[in-house]
Amino acid sequence: MAFDIEMIKGVYNRMTERVDTAKLVVGKPLTLAEKILYNHLWDGKATTAFTRGKDYVDFAPDRIACQDATAQMALLQFMQAGKNKVAVPTTVHCDHLIQAKIGADKDLQNALNSSSEVFNFLASVSNKYGIGFWEPGAGIIHQVVLENYAFPGGMMIGTDSHTVNAGGLGMIAIGVGGADAVDVMAGMAWELKFPKLIGIKLTGKLSGWSAPKDVILKVAGLLTVKGGTGCIVEYFGEGAKAMSATGKGTICNMGAEIGATTSTFGYDESIERYLRATDRDEVADEANKIASYLTGDDEVYANPEQYFDQVIEINLSELKPHINGPFSPDLATVVGEMNEKATKNDWPLKVDWGLIGSCTNSSYEDLSRAASVAKQAVDNKIVAKAEFGINPGSEQVRFTADRDGLLDIFEDLNAKIFTNACGPCIGQWDRDGADKKEKNSIIHSFNRNFSKRADGNPNTHAFVASPSMVAAVAIAGRLDFNPITDKLINQDGQEVLLKEPTGFELPPKGFAVEDAGFVAPIEDGSGIDVVVKSDSERLQLLTPFTPLGSEIKGAKLLIKAHGKCTTDHISMAGPWLRFRGHLDNISNNCLIGAVNAYNMETNNVKSQLNGDFAPVPDTARAYKAANIVSIVVGDHNYGEGSSREHAAMEPRHIGVAAVIVKSFARIHETNLKKQGMLGLTFANEADYDLILEDDTFNFVDLNEFTPGKQLTLEIVHSDASLDTIKLNHTYNQGQIEWFKEGSALNLIKKQNI
Repeated sequence: MAFDIEMIKGVYNRMTERVDTAKLVVGKPLTLAEKILYNHLWDGKATTAFTRGKDYVDFAPDRIACQDATAQMALLQFMQAGKNKVAVPTTVHCDHLIQAKIGADKDLQNALNSSSEVFNFLASVSNKYGIGFWEPGAGIIHQVVLENYAFPGGMMIGTDSHTVNAGGLGMIAIGVGGADAVDVMAGMAWELKFPKLIGIKLTGKLSGWSAPKDVILKVAGLLTVKGGTGCIVEYFGEGAKAMSATGKGTICNMGAEIGATTSTFGYDESIERYLRATDRDEVADEANKIASYLTGDDEVYANPEQYFDQVIEINLSELKPHINGPFSPDLATVVGEMNEKATKNDWPLKVDWGLIGSCTNSSYEDLSRAASVAKQAVDNKIVAKAEFGINPGSEQVRFTADRDGLLDIFEDLNAKIFTNACGPCIGQWDRDGADKKEKNSIIHSFNRNFSKRADGNPNTHAFVASPSMVAAVAIAGRLDFNPITDKLINQDGQEVLLKEPTGFELPPKGFAVEDAGFVAPIEDGSGIDVVVKSDSERLQLLTPFTPLGSEIKGAKLLIKAHGKCTTDHISMAGPWLRFRGHLDNISNNCLIGAVNAYNMETNNVKSQLNGDFAPVPDTARAYKAANIVSIVVGDHNYGEGSSREHAAMEPRHIGVAAVIVKSFARIHETNLKKQGMLGLTFANEADYDLILEDDTFNFVDLNEFTPGKQLTLEIVHSDASLDTIKLNHTYNQGQIEWFKEGSALNLIKKQNI
């Protein structure tokens, strides 16, 4: 069944005219990304050619998707917006609050027992405001979206950074913070700086042990974790057309790991096949009517250097399988070179766990390719040296894979089949022995591998690879195992060389499912009461933030973060997920993972109130109680990683007025702006070194806060000496109004009233 087919028809019905108009305005052929962007302008048909990387533009997304951890705060904010129903199709997916430990059935029941209050809240809010609700166990948000909602040429935003997964079906799908989603839910425009464009031409064809995952692992190695910032990545070429839709989704999914705004592929036969296989013939039929508008123009792909800001070419026929990591998803290693690199860096070669799943690689095709490797081990009497964990992407994938015997193969290797949920990928893994913090290696098909992310152990070296490579390495139990050349010894002492993995793009017998886990909202939810108990530890109604004003003086340094500071460092997941709907409680994890540049410790900073060292949240709360605002200082790409707006709301809640860094990750910078804070960058990066542990800060010209004008910061050192530095910002006038009102939500409420 095709959801929201009338909305999709509307997008397609206007697309030819709007794209043709945009071509006249721009005066050149268009990339796919440009076609979708210009078709979704808030003001309708294009009247001006936007400057990439400079112009802020208002868009009208077609739909919104929220996962349960971020949906709580997003919906708590929406409840304040004064609206009776969401303005665009919206869904909530319960996938983050299910911890992997024993196996699917028991783990799901444990989640229902421990998080029923949150699930009931999300279900009732969804019912009240016209939001589609996917129950716990229904699947991982991005796989479910790919199977049900993604459509070529559409624009979607989601409260999860891997919303970009839907680019595999030719969408512009972008991860945002909950406040951005609330704007669109409330019927307002969504603002984005018009992205730059990176074109990646794929020639040749994947074969052997190489998989779509290796394309993005290669790209991550080339562009690094921030090389795609502010850009849309568009894949094209014969190699792109030869790839499955779910393979395309994998590549787009990990575009988040290079900082890209999103990634996408043009509409082609593989996307059409996937639409029809997932019971969306009507969408495919409509797409076929305007197929040339759902991909880049021929001239663009023939001469990409003239139309993209950067062009990369990858020959898939020559692409070798990769293993990326540890601790950063862009640290790329070709499989045959791992021994030398691991030995040099003292990475543990023994592999303890192989984990297959996550929103990145949990499709039927992924499971079938990994199962073909696992079956060889079973048939050849090879005992897996590492433990296995499997997270199917959706109930439809799980049911179909179970019907076709794929899960039985993994279980023959003593694998644990976990719930259709994120699980270890986002730290929801109760791993035996992780508390011992022993040095070890794991390999997984996930997207991120930051320190502590999977199991909370900072000494777990997590490596990223394709599902088939994860299976091979886990069976061998060694990180440096190369299945192309290395043999395994079976129980009879015989040598066995694994054959190349095989799999199915789509289930030969078609997809099947008994209960997908979807609950449609009632037509009129006005009579539904949403109850949040005043003494709840999990949920808390929000109160508006107070504007910071134009006089910020006497501010104290909360923490100067050293090196990488992701949203996982600012607002950890794992056990803290249970407080995602309670701002005050979750603020107790604020910046506890950030490394203090003065003592190289985490969660231990100096208070200028008494000179004592204390946890970061405690110190911030003490400043706030004394009516003193604080600031945070950081390095490059600050706020990399998840879209979680808690990483902005928490510091705001406990009294942080400004975050000053060398550079921001896109989503986090926007989240700070939305919460009425100052997100600023050093005009001179070397000024980071001027910040001392016991400094006081005065923003001397904040009353002149205007677009394009630098702000001046006076640094008062403890010996009374002064340094005065300049700070850059990217605020436009609308965003400055957010700051003046205390938050973007405050402004929405004011406008609605």
